[in-house]
Amino acid sequence: MRRRTLTALAGALTLSLVTGCAQGDSTGASANTVTYWLWDANQLPAYQACAKGFEQENPGLRVKITQLGWGDYWTKLTAGFIAGTQPDVFTDHIQNFGQFVDLKVLEPLDDLGIKDSDYQPGLAANWIGKDGHRYGAPKDWDTVALFYNETMVKDAGLTADRLGNLSWNPEDGGTFEKAIAHLTIDRNGKRGDEPGFDKNHVKVYGLASNGGGFGDGQTQWSNFAASAGWSYLDKPRWGTKYQYDSATFQSVIQWYFGLAKKGYMAPLSDYNIQSNQANTQVAAGKAAAAFDGAWMISTYAGFKGKDIRTALTPVGPTGRRATMMNGLADSITKAARNKEGARKWVAYLASDACQTVVGSHGVVFPATRAGTEAAVAAYEKKGVDVSAFTEPVADKKHFRTFSYPIASYSADMTALMAPAMEDIYGNGKPVSSLDQTNEQINLILSQ
Repeated sequence: MRRRTLTALAGALTLSLVTGCAQGDSTGASANTVTYWLWDANQLPAYQACAKGFEQENPGLRVKITQLGWGDYWTKLTAGFIAGTQPDVFTDHIQNFGQFVDLKVLEPLDDLGIKDSDYQPGLAANWIGKDGHRYGAPKDWDTVALFYNETMVKDAGLTADRLGNLSWNPEDGGTFEKAIAHLTIDRNGKRGDEPGFDKNHVKVYGLASNGGGFGDGQTQWSNFAASAGWSYLDKPRWGTKYQYDSATFQSVIQWYFGLAKKGYMAPLSDYNIQSNQANTQVAAGKAAAAFDGAWMISTYAGFKGKDIRTALTPVGPTGRRATMMNGLADSITKAARNKEGARKWVAYLASDACQTVVGSHGVVFPATRAGTEAAVAAYEKKGVDVSAFTEPVADKKHFRTFSYPIASYSADMTALMAPAMEDIYGNGKPVSSLDQTNEQINLILSQ
């Protein structure tokens, strides 16, 4: 679902909105058509089915769906805001939400009657702007778990029960680091916890690389930082200060990237956001395990010749497990040409009528409880156990779920944190360097 970046485009959009916009129209919009954009090709059939149901309930209205790849999606969407060719409705990501609210390119949705209680906890509240207006209708959600190669785990003498009961701490890594070390094998067949292990010539890493994690670390370090008690901002939504200068956070980052220095986690040089992400490392047999999101369930399940299973994130120093619970939404653009039709379409997208259909395709967890139940049943029918993703949402006593950081100038935060984290991961820069980065981010945020 869900990788990044939009910084330069956001700057161009800011300039355009100040100086004025062109008013061309290449969307194919008309009075009886609602244009809708999404980026996930796997979800396209589900939303085509929803469109048919919507059109049956709304005679005379037609939904025109455009699917674009992640990178092209944000490029064309932002260019559309500038040129006046944006869609009526689009799939929105919480990462970009703050920036879009600041730029005033979203239409308020207060009249849709969205209730927190109709969706999984926290999903509806995340789409309230700092002005108190709603700008997104809950669409789906995801959490993070540990995917692992069952054959490699069995060969290492480990069990599913053991992987499901790991704990960690920033001092010695706990049983989690021990497991990752034991899953690591060098070119001579030595495991990471055996005498003579060669960390400079590793054949199979215990943990795949998913990059530096930008400023959110969703599938990298976020579950560790949160289970240590740390939060991105001084308040859950629309915070005024980031906390990357926290001693707790920096101890987590030093330990986490230290796994690569020890040879247990793949180095930054093994990661490529376009082609060699964590899942491809596991698929190629170069890593035994990887933290990844629920949107990747079908991808891992589809690896030929490999039995990939999942385990919960490890218990942290606070005594709880943690995972980011991210959620997408559907938003209406401020300059939508068919706002009346767009409102009807977004209301339908947010209803059980559509979300149970989406859930039945077994690709993503829809935001409504009925939609989630339909997805779980669909995955079960495919023989895929998704409990590592759903259990954290149901058990708040033992799990901490948290959102992607919601604040203004999110693109600027990402632009500063991305190289800062990569310098620590790949170039050995001290974690104390985050003090200065944090100061720069908060200076921008205070404007």
